[in-house]
Amino acid sequence: MNNQFVNSGSKPALSATPEGIVESLLAHINSLDVETMLGFYEADAILINARGEPQKGPEALAKELAGYFSFGLPMQITARHIFVAGDIASLVLDWDIVGTGPQGEHVHIVGTSNDIARKGGDGLWRYIIDNPFGTQIRRLF
Repeated sequence: MNNQFVNSGSKPALSATPEGIVESLLAHINSLDVETMLGFYEADAILINARGEPQKGPEALAKELAGYFSFGLPMQITARHIFVAGDIASLVLDWDIVGTGPQGEHVHIVGTSNDIARKGGDGLWRYIIDNPFGTQIRRLF
Protein backbone atom coordinates (compact mmCIF):
# COMPACT_ATOMS: atom_id res chain seq x y z
CA MET A 1 0.00 0.00 0.00
CA ASN A 2 1.24 3.46 -0.85
CA ASN A 3 2.17 5.41 2.28
CA GLN A 4 -0.03 8.33 1.23
CA PHE A 5 -3.04 6.25 2.29
CA VAL A 6 -4.17 5.11 5.70
CA ASN A 7 -6.31 2.01 5.70
CA SER A 8 -9.07 1.54 8.24
CA GLY A 9 -9.60 -2.21 8.27
CA SER A 10 -11.24 -3.68 5.18
CA LYS A 11 -12.65 -0.35 4.00
CA PRO A 12 -10.87 1.72 1.34
CA ALA A 13 -8.10 3.96 2.60
CA LEU A 14 -8.37 7.69 3.13
CA SER A 15 -5.63 9.83 1.66
CA ALA A 16 -2.96 11.53 3.74
CA THR A 17 -2.09 13.83 0.81
CA PRO A 18 -4.24 16.06 -1.42
CA GLU A 19 -2.79 14.31 -4.47
CA GLY A 20 -4.37 11.03 -3.31
CA ILE A 21 -7.91 12.34 -2.76
CA VAL A 22 -9.20 11.26 -6.19
CA GLU A 23 -7.80 7.73 -5.90
CA SER A 24 -9.35 7.45 -2.45
CA LEU A 25 -12.67 8.80 -3.76
CA LEU A 26 -12.70 6.23 -6.55
CA ALA A 27 -12.01 3.39 -4.13
CA HIS A 28 -14.84 4.52 -1.86
CA ILE A 29 -17.42 5.26 -4.55
CA ASN A 30 -16.67 2.17 -6.63
CA SER A 31 -17.24 -0.02 -3.59
CA LEU A 32 -20.91 0.67 -4.46
CA ASP A 33 -21.56 0.50 -0.72
CA VAL A 34 -23.32 3.42 0.96
CA GLU A 35 -21.77 2.86 4.40
CA THR A 36 -18.28 2.67 2.90
CA MET A 37 -18.85 5.87 0.95
CA LEU A 38 -20.17 7.69 4.03
CA GLY A 39 -16.72 7.13 5.55
CA PHE A 40 -15.28 9.44 2.88
CA TYR A 41 -17.29 12.41 4.23
CA GLU A 42 -16.78 14.63 7.26
CA ALA A 43 -19.58 14.42 9.83
CA ASP A 44 -20.98 17.82 8.77
CA ALA A 45 -20.56 17.30 5.01
CA ILE A 46 -23.14 18.21 2.41
CA LEU A 47 -23.89 16.58 -0.94
CA ILE A 48 -25.58 18.79 -3.53
CA ASN A 49 -28.21 16.83 -5.48
CA ALA A 50 -28.87 17.21 -9.22
CA ARG A 51 -31.49 19.90 -8.50
CA GLY A 52 -28.88 22.00 -6.67
CA GLU A 53 -30.31 21.28 -3.22
CA PRO A 54 -27.85 20.62 -0.36
CA GLN A 55 -28.37 17.32 1.43
CA LYS A 56 -26.98 17.08 4.96
CA GLY A 57 -26.68 14.27 7.46
CA PRO A 58 -25.96 10.58 6.98
CA GLU A 59 -29.52 9.62 6.02
CA ALA A 60 -29.85 12.29 3.33
CA LEU A 61 -26.38 11.54 1.93
CA ALA A 62 -27.12 7.80 1.94
CA LYS A 63 -30.33 8.37 -0.04
CA GLU A 64 -28.48 10.37 -2.71
CA LEU A 65 -25.63 7.86 -2.89
CA ALA A 66 -28.05 4.95 -3.24
CA GLY A 67 -29.32 6.50 -6.47
CA TYR A 68 -25.84 6.49 -8.00
CA PHE A 69 -25.12 2.98 -6.74
CA SER A 70 -28.44 1.56 -8.00
CA PHE A 71 -26.94 1.16 -11.48
CA GLY A 72 -24.25 -1.18 -10.16
CA LEU A 73 -21.68 0.52 -12.39
CA PRO A 74 -18.29 2.00 -11.55
CA MET A 75 -17.51 5.69 -11.86
CA GLN A 76 -14.60 6.99 -13.92
CA ILE A 77 -12.94 10.25 -12.84
CA THR A 78 -10.47 12.58 -14.49
CA ALA A 79 -9.11 15.37 -12.30
CA ARG A 80 -9.28 18.68 -14.10
CA HIS A 81 -7.94 20.84 -11.24
CA ILE A 82 -6.94 20.33 -7.62
CA PHE A 83 -6.04 23.49 -5.71
CA VAL A 84 -4.81 23.32 -2.13
CA ALA A 85 -4.63 26.05 0.51
CA GLY A 86 -3.49 24.68 3.85
CA ASP A 87 -5.98 22.05 4.97
CA ILE A 88 -8.60 22.82 2.28
CA ALA A 89 -8.62 21.39 -1.26
CA SER A 90 -10.83 22.46 -4.16
CA LEU A 91 -11.36 19.74 -6.75
CA VAL A 92 -12.85 20.08 -10.23
CA LEU A 93 -13.43 16.57 -11.55
CA ASP A 94 -14.89 15.24 -14.79
CA TRP A 95 -16.75 12.01 -14.08
CA ASP A 96 -19.01 9.49 -15.74
CA ILE A 97 -21.03 6.39 -15.05
CA VAL A 98 -21.52 4.48 -18.30
CA GLY A 99 -22.68 0.95 -19.05
CA THR A 100 -25.64 -1.35 -18.85
CA GLY A 101 -27.75 -1.16 -15.71
CA PRO A 102 -29.28 -4.06 -13.79
CA GLN A 103 -32.50 -3.96 -15.87
CA GLY A 104 -30.58 -3.94 -19.15
CA GLU A 105 -30.97 -0.16 -19.54
CA HIS A 106 -28.25 1.97 -21.10
CA VAL A 107 -26.72 4.27 -18.46
CA HIS A 108 -24.80 7.38 -19.48
CA ILE A 109 -24.44 9.94 -16.68
CA VAL A 110 -21.70 12.56 -16.93
CA GLY A 111 -20.81 15.61 -14.93
CA THR A 112 -18.13 17.98 -13.80
CA SER A 113 -17.97 18.33 -10.05
CA ASN A 114 -16.81 21.19 -7.91
CA ASP A 115 -15.91 19.59 -4.58
CA ILE A 116 -14.19 20.66 -1.37
CA ALA A 117 -12.11 18.36 0.83
CA ARG A 118 -10.65 19.14 4.24
CA LYS A 119 -7.69 17.63 6.05
CA GLY A 120 -8.88 16.42 9.41
CA GLY A 121 -7.11 16.48 12.76
CA ASP A 122 -6.03 12.90 12.04
CA GLY A 123 -4.17 14.08 8.92
CA LEU A 124 -6.62 12.42 6.50
CA TRP A 125 -8.59 14.12 3.73
CA ARG A 126 -12.38 13.82 3.59
CA TYR A 127 -15.09 15.56 1.58
CA ILE A 128 -16.89 18.45 3.22
CA ILE A 129 -18.81 19.52 0.07
CA ASP A 130 -19.68 17.04 -2.69
CA ASN A 131 -21.16 18.91 -5.65
CA PRO A 132 -21.25 16.35 -8.50
CA PHE A 133 -22.90 18.71 -10.99
CA GLY A 134 -21.04 21.75 -9.66
CA THR A 135 -20.38 23.44 -12.99
CA GLN A 136 -23.94 22.98 -14.27
CA ILE A 137 -26.04 26.14 -14.44
CA ARG A 138 -29.21 25.38 -12.52
CA ARG A 139 -30.67 28.90 -12.50
CA LEU A 140 -29.23 32.34 -12.93
CA PHE A 141 -31.12 34.30 -10.24
